[in-house]
Amino acid sequence: MVAAASLVALGPAGSGTAATARPSPLQQDTDALHAEGVTGVSVTLETPEGVRTARSGVGDLSTGRPVPRNGYVRIGSTTKTFVATVLLQLVGEGRLSLDDTVDSWLPGVVHGQGNDGRRITLRQLLQHTSGLPDYVGDVVPDLSAAGYRENRWTTYTSEERVAFAMRHPPSFAPGTGWKYSNTNYLLVGMVIKAVTGHGWEQEVQDRIVRPLGLTHTFAPGNWPHIPGPHARNYQQFEPGGAMTDTTIAYLPFDGDADGSMISTKEDTNRFFTALVGGELLAPAQLAEMQHTVEVPPDHGSPPGTRYGLGLEWTPLSCGGGYWGHSGNGFGYTAWPASDGRSAITVSLHSRPGDEDTEGRQLRDVAGLVDHALCSSE
Repeated sequence: MVAAASLVALGPAGSGTAATARPSPLQQDTDALHAEGVTGVSVTLETPEGVRTARSGVGDLSTGRPVPRNGYVRIGSTTKTFVATVLLQLVGEGRLSLDDTVDSWLPGVVHGQGNDGRRITLRQLLQHTSGLPDYVGDVVPDLSAAGYRENRWTTYTSEERVAFAMRHPPSFAPGTGWKYSNTNYLLVGMVIKAVTGHGWEQEVQDRIVRPLGLTHTFAPGNWPHIPGPHARNYQQFEPGGAMTDTTIAYLPFDGDADGSMISTKEDTNRFFTALVGGELLAPAQLAEMQHTVEVPPDHGSPPGTRYGLGLEWTPLSCGGGYWGHSGNGFGYTAWPASDGRSAITVSLHSRPGDEDTEGRQLRDVAGLVDHALCSSE
């Protein structure tokens, strides 16, 4: 979610694997991420044969305690898939259309600097083809450890966040390009409320979380903490700098429909398995969600990644591909994936301060997911 500085890491502080036993390929890939500098890594892989987990590093740099096996994690922009699913359910119920304009539901909200909600459809919001500017830079006035601490308690409404974005011109005319913008999903959340009379959080709870029995998944709103057990999250705000504990949410962008939810790896796997398996959407709406466009190479996604309506598709080296939606914020990254047969979620509990190191770490995550899903076929 955050287009902020990337992170580098501490040197490896131990693999967390038994010295007397040869680690599994999943554990080896998890240890490799820790060796790249991630303070703590945890993985849950669910296949028809059963559940496998791997952990490496520590869950707390000050105490050295291990990463919890299935602790609570922030899932960041993975929230977008939950929100998109709700909107598509409303489409299936005939309560709105993907071709409706933003202005038809939120009159006058998207305007200024060339932004025009009369020309942008709900489909374009969901697929990041609206051209709308991202608000996130406006709510990070000081990208530093001191800035994080000073500003992390500041709260905004969805309307205030959208208003920040409206200070900037669009990236392109609606429907003529692709660019990831968290502003799109603030508006989707606002549309859900306009249609149902309930906040997106309540609709996600009633339509997805409760029916699937996701007992460890919720939207915390402006509550900045995370339940236990959980690993602590660490952000390095500059290359070679200290790791700052960022476990407390940065409320200026951690509290809305674009990336606020908390879950566990098991719950996240269950959600994507249900979604890809057709449990949450009728066939017509699932097909819409899985109708993808190319993601530009500079976005940082694995080569060949495509974006649907709140859902990413990534090719596998063994053929086919998987569906998911990664998420991140200060100090954490979540990477869920499902190929329709197996599901995996990887959770990283630190981010480095330079782009090269973060790029290597994310390539290692993509490699781990690829190896795990291909070996489970």
